[in-house]
Amino acid sequence: MQLIFRFFLSFIFLVTTFYATAQSKSVPATLKIAMIESLSGPFGNTGEAVYRNLLWATERVNARAATKGGVKFELKRYDSKGQSEEATSALRSAIDDGAHIIMQGNSSAVAAVLIDAINKHNEREPSKRVLFLNYSAIDPALTNEKCSPWHFRFDAHVDMRMKALVEVLKEDTALKSIYIIGQDYSFGHAVAKEAKRQLALQRPDVVIVGEELHPIGRIKDFLPYAAKIKATGAQAVLTGNFGNDLTLLVKAAKDVGYEGKFYTFFGNALGAPAAIGDAGVGKVVAVADWLPNVPTAGSEAFYQAFKARFPNPADDYVHMRMQLMMEALSQAANKTILSNQSNAINIIAIQAALTTAKVTFYTQTGEMRAADHQFQQPLVVGLMDKQGAPGVKFDVEGSGYGFKVMKQISAKAAELPTTCKMAKPL
Repeated sequence: MQLIFRFFLSFIFLVTTFYATAQSKSVPATLKIAMIESLSGPFGNTGEAVYRNLLWATERVNARAATKGGVKFELKRYDSKGQSEEATSALRSAIDDGAHIIMQGNSSAVAAVLIDAINKHNEREPSKRVLFLNYSAIDPALTNEKCSPWHFRFDAHVDMRMKALVEVLKEDTALKSIYIIGQDYSFGHAVAKEAKRQLALQRPDVVIVGEELHPIGRIKDFLPYAAKIKATGAQAVLTGNFGNDLTLLVKAAKDVGYEGKFYTFFGNALGAPAAIGDAGVGKVVAVADWLPNVPTAGSEAFYQAFKARFPNPADDYVHMRMQLMMEALSQAANKTILSNQSNAINIIAIQAALTTAKVTFYTQTGEMRAADHQFQQPLVVGLMDKQGAPGVKFDVEGSGYGFKVMKQISAKAAELPTTCKMAKPL
């Protein structure tokens, strides 16, 4: 009788263990992602635009996991209000909520603060480590002197973008004078510094007739700035401004009758084309990782898929790099789950997999450089024109204006050396 009882207990234990194992393997692991971004204030529209990109990617990853298995994403948003103190507070809340991945990008100053805070947190609490995936903070220092094993940047940094922009600018032989204007913080300083360096190398004949940095997100009326630019006789403006700081600047330039060109980092979205209108046709140049009118079938299919999900023209803000970032994260997380035969989220394993991630999405390919965690990808420069003009099938945000591709730069040509001395995670 006792033998039968022992056999029965053993049988129950085996069945329970098998059932628990089967359950753990059938339920996908969930990677918790915290987006820390401006969702209110002068740059609230930029944060909401990013959120749509990340949400679309999360939906795609989760649909794939539901049918094919793999890690699911859980995306939660935290409002930094564009302030470093608010961002660090949001970081603490995200970690308390169990976040594995922190995502941010619309401020290099905030990104630098988050890198420092995450470095300290991961050292202090190794059991609750997090990774920082950066989609837009492009101060070169973040993958040079401030590089961190916990930080991965998926956007081309200032020097890479400037190199691509000046490749086009140097071919404009009629250009003899330029005005540099930007936001007064780390990113704006980096743009101004690299613009002067690149112009001295590529177009030493171009005279910089003015240089100015203004408070970020605080200027409501750019008319005095635009009038000053016009008064210098500058044939072009070079700016890294984004969001309302760019839209208000180009609108003011139009209002004062400025007829020069704009060489921009972000002139292809968030209201800028609509603000400048016909005055920008053939005059606004923008550098990006991708543009809707890149002449490939894969590119068009990608853009049409986004528009199907977000058909409102006001929501027309999609970035290939953010999709590549989310695909790389999904790939890295699934790789670690398969290799460990476990559903547990292993941050160290995901970190290692991301270090050498290579991903292709709608024929666009990018690869993480292990030396500094700087993503390497093609870049493209476009010129604003009316929708329907040759090479401008798609417009931007329903404005009637789009960007014709002027130059495509391969990932290899866009690559620049790094000074990073990467510490290994402990």
